[in-house]
Amino acid sequence: MNPILPISNINLNREFELDRDIVYLNHAADAPWSIRAKNNAVAFAEEASRFGATYYDRWKEAEALLRRQFSQLINASTTNEIAILKNTSEGLSTVAYGLDWQPGDNVVIPNESFPSNRIVWESLASRGVATHKVSLRNSDVEPELSILNAIDQRTRLLSVSSVQNNTGLKLNLNVLGEFCRQHSVLFCVDAIQSLGAQPFDVQAIHADFVTADSHKWMLGPEGVALFFCREELLDQLRLNRYGWRMVEEPRNFESENWCVAHSARRFECGSLNMQGIHTLTGSLSLLLEYSITKVAADLDRNILYLIAGLQKIPRIRITSNTSASRRAGIVCFTAEGVESLRLGQELNNRNIICSTLNDNIRFSPHFYTSTESIDIALAALRQAICESVSN
Repeated sequence: MNPILPISNINLNREFELDRDIVYLNHAADAPWSIRAKNNAVAFAEEASRFGATYYDRWKEAEALLRRQFSQLINASTTNEIAILKNTSEGLSTVAYGLDWQPGDNVVIPNESFPSNRIVWESLASRGVATHKVSLRNSDVEPELSILNAIDQRTRLLSVSSVQNNTGLKLNLNVLGEFCRQHSVLFCVDAIQSLGAQPFDVQAIHADFVTADSHKWMLGPEGVALFFCREELLDQLRLNRYGWRMVEEPRNFESENWCVAHSARRFECGSLNMQGIHTLTGSLSLLLEYSITKVAADLDRNILYLIAGLQKIPRIRITSNTSASRRAGIVCFTAEGVESLRLGQELNNRNIICSTLNDNIRFSPHFYTSTESIDIALAALRQAICESVSN
């Protein structure tokens, strides 16, 4: 099965087939697949059911393609820095349990981090490693300054989410990465709320490690994730999992002598999720052909349109930072006098698919979301608020 070939003059109406009855504003949770992704998944399933692994060499071509796509997406210097893992948590754990920690070391993270970027570091307490959590809710201090002020002489690593899932706040990774490089602190980024929605450059931000599952803004399936490790640091991560695939010659089954792969493939201990890989190459072909710069511009236009619409609805209070440098693809809000959990359930009952987090409603459109869909969501929100207040 060959990956879907790029086409010119992309018509987004032909790239997605969302049910007409729903408005999907939940890309920060789990995203719909593109048609290219679906077609690749179906073609792979049909081939596997008819021929088994007869054409496994073609499957390896899709794997190589995904490494190139990942590399392009984050501007890695080489595909040797790219591993294909199962999820963001596995990538973070690869870092946490690969480094040679010393008692008294500490890790700095935002207090508002998603559990993936908190639990893994807190689990190192048994090794004498402290986790310092920094609140980003102080409106009088830039969030980057709050984070950097928490770094001390024993800070070994800073780990942040590029965009906070529960507020939509976008961090200035360039500032954080530059500071870390100057002070010999390792810089790790959970990029799951950025990749596929925002331009991302591991070299510009001086990232040491980056990880992200594909099922949000990359419009892919669960179970396939990017893991980036700067090439110079590959040997600094101790391996905790071993298997046939993480060696330099994985197809040399007869050899009794082996050595660890020289590339980031050393972190892939066994067989990969081939159907997931084929599926994701479809969506990434769309995003990269359309260009991430244009994706980000179209998404920002949708976010501004959404913000303007929310501001016209009585009782709505937008809780996300809406400034140009801080917004990404997430807008959070509350409605005065209306319980957010109940309001979120009512919106989902009306086929406005969204999330409720920390007493906030979270809307997260994508670049292909139409303004007509946003208008439908805003109308449903206004009506739901009116009915809740009248009751």
